[in-house]
Amino acid sequence: MTKHHIYWWNLENLFDVENSPRRSEFLNNHLGKELDGWSATILHQKIANLTAVISKFNNGEGPDILGVCEVENEYVIELLIDAMSTALNKNYGFVISEGDDKRGIDTALIYDKKKYGPEQQTFSLRIIKRNTTRDLFQVHINTANGHKLICILNHWPSRSGGELESEPFRIMVAENLSYWIERIYEEQGKDANIILMGDFNDNPYNKSITEYLMAINNKALVKSSRVRLKYFYNVMHRFLDAQIGTFVFGNTYNMLDQFMISKSILSEKSELPFKLSTTEIIAYPELTSGSYQKPVKFGRPNSSTFNENGYSDHLPIKIVLNEKDATV
Repeated sequence: MTKHHIYWWNLENLFDVENSPRRSEFLNNHLGKELDGWSATILHQKIANLTAVISKFNNGEGPDILGVCEVENEYVIELLIDAMSTALNKNYGFVISEGDDKRGIDTALIYDKKKYGPEQQTFSLRIIKRNTTRDLFQVHINTANGHKLICILNHWPSRSGGELESEPFRIMVAENLSYWIERIYEEQGKDANIILMGDFNDNPYNKSITEYLMAINNKALVKSSRVRLKYFYNVMHRFLDAQIGTFVFGNTYNMLDQFMISKSILSEKSELPFKLSTTEIIAYPELTSGSYQKPVKFGRPNSSTFNENGYSDHLPIKIVLNEKDATV
């Protein structure tokens, strides 16, 4: 049996340096003073802080797969994977979806090249309505046992302007993602192994998730062959009663970062390759502070919350999948 240790982390504004030549003039102008003081020294400090945490993942072995968001470009991802590869003595690769987000932040997937090979197949879906949303990013991971794991990375529209006021934008993304998943099943077959990961900017019980994406907490319904709809199982429900979340707004916990798995991964059928093992919110002592255990954010130099010893305003999450080994 092969274990796949898969993580997700919103890295909180991992930008290239201020006035970077790798950034378009339009984006430099749009960001304005947001990046004042964001020097190479500050960027490398943040990379070092993130790497120190990532190096503790999987009992010091590091992640097999790491999905991230709020990264600006290939340059900052290359800095991160170089630091990870050095710290963990591994060879990490990455794929990135560079979309049209108005702040230039994107999603990326980092993976162990020794375990999964040098190249992965990717697809992006861009949703346009009033403002372009961040891409939905689909990555096909091929395992050494000859199986395919389809990862879809998400960073849904924020709650800026109010949760209810912004909800229609997240519902719009959920609807489009649901249609996209139908196409995946048409092309890859009904037993396609799909894992959704990301910062959904909604909780597991919000209707964008339960009614439009159809990711629920009912294992029996997800596994049922009697229903026409293809539900996903949201593995994060188990944490909702534990007074913990991945993001704290005010003094309220939110489970914005989530994993959801397809029926094939939840199924107990022996002929299917992947099985759900464990899920976890990563809350190392250095990542949280205060009585509400808020994530220790890094912030930006021109912000009152800037903290060179910080990490991110979100906590990482983890899922482990067991894969049956190929028969000889």
